Amino acid sequence: MERIEQKMQKSERRLIPVTKWNDYHPWPPIGGLRHLIFFEKNNGFSHCVVRLGRRVLIDEERFFEWADQQR
Repeated sequence: MERIEQKMQKSERRLIPVTKWNDYHPWPPIGGLRHLIFFEKNNGFSHCVVRLGRRVLIDEERFFEWADQQR
């Protein structure tokens, strides 16, 4: 039973469209997020970005991992 719960928790990955980011989190503002995406190869932010066609999504869990590493 525990293995099923662990698998379900891993599959509950939230991908948030850039334009909806501030519906879930107050920081960073969308302009700041776009800046991070523009320079993603230089600042390591590519770890957080998921592209599906023309849509740009942010992996919420990876974003906070990235933010913790910036301290």
